[in-house]
Amino acid sequence: MSGGLLSVSDALARVLGSVAGPLPSEMVPLAGARGRTLAAALVARRSQPPVAVSAMDGYAVRAADLADNGTLRLIGTSAAGRGFAGRVGSRETVRIFTGAPLPEGADTVLMQENARAEQGTVTPLQCEPLGRHVRQAGLDFREGEVGLEAGRRLGAAELALAAAMNHASVPATRRPRVAILATGDELVSPGTTPEPGQIVASNSFALAAIAEAAGATILDLGIAGDTREALAAAIARARNEKADVLVTLGGASVGDHDLVQGALLAEGLELGFWKVAMRPGKPLMHGRLGPMLVLGLPGNPVSSIVCGVLFVRPLIRALCGDPAAGAPNEEPARLAVALAANADRQDYIRATLQPNGTDLPLACPAAIQDSSMLKVLAGTQCLIVRPPFAASSAAGDLCHVIRHDRFMGS
Repeated sequence: MSGGLLSVSDALARVLGSVAGPLPSEMVPLAGARGRTLAAALVARRSQPPVAVSAMDGYAVRAADLADNGTLRLIGTSAAGRGFAGRVGSRETVRIFTGAPLPEGADTVLMQENARAEQGTVTPLQCEPLGRHVRQAGLDFREGEVGLEAGRRLGAAELALAAAMNHASVPATRRPRVAILATGDELVSPGTTPEPGQIVASNSFALAAIAEAAGATILDLGIAGDTREALAAAIARARNEKADVLVTLGGASVGDHDLVQGALLAEGLELGFWKVAMRPGKPLMHGRLGPMLVLGLPGNPVSSIVCGVLFVRPLIRALCGDPAAGAPNEEPARLAVALAANADRQDYIRATLQPNGTDLPLACPAAIQDSSMLKVLAGTQCLIVRPPFAASSAAGDLCHVIRHDRFMGS
């Protein structure tokens, strides 16, 4: 705690602790399951491969027949999907292709490069050990084996494995419905002409990208002006649309024009915490409004995005049933420049990453760290994480970074 502020780790623990459990599951066709999270373990419905198959183009043989490099009689062909129906006997062989079933009686595959074929005979040019170039039945997985655990997110490799295990659809947690509300009289939509003193709303697009990349569906509530009536109407819409999470952007402080917290409290918000010992992102709010979880993010764009990475994304992953929802998202790097000692809040410094030969990459902080500057954020690749009261650091010292591309939907 710093001056009564909650630490980042404690704040995240409270956010994740507010999740009662994964959302309900539904069966999802495999073709539409990319990015979904398994609600139950997926068990193989078949073995892969179902029988022993060849790993090479060549000749199916008995290893014992290769010892003297004697000539073998060619008795047939085995191709993928069209196996040889007979049996390979002593000093016999079958032409075989990659993925084709190994004929009965054969136990080894002689590569075609290591054989000489001549009018119905094959002469081995080298000896092969028993089982060489053979993929045994069940090498990849066996029927009844758990191939994918509950909580696994489905990417390209997972979808391929699910299909190979003969699943046309999979049980997945329902996508969390995340309502995003931008607030402030100063905001206008992109593409319009702002009046003097107005700015174009940008935070909602970043938060939608972060939330969608984490597995959510988005309900865009647009922009609410700085009135209790406008905020109440937006909150009511989020509740009527059965949003699982309401993310508000801006107005989370307690100034004369920061009305979000008051509007939520008037609607029955159970406030979990407000203010975190972090820079940027201090005025973060968390609570619950009936079954709907609430995260109130700061209005400064970089503050909002950093809070999205640190809190919104893990919350969505927890609702999806991901057991690693709160896992550390940092990785090591080295400082390109010296840094002064840190103050009492955990700092997230925008930085570029530069190759450093075979060593860890070099993290070079941007010259300006103002939390309103999106161009600086877009021109960097990571956030350097500095704990509260961190001592001064020299160039080359170890540091820890969060890469943008892993968490920001890019």
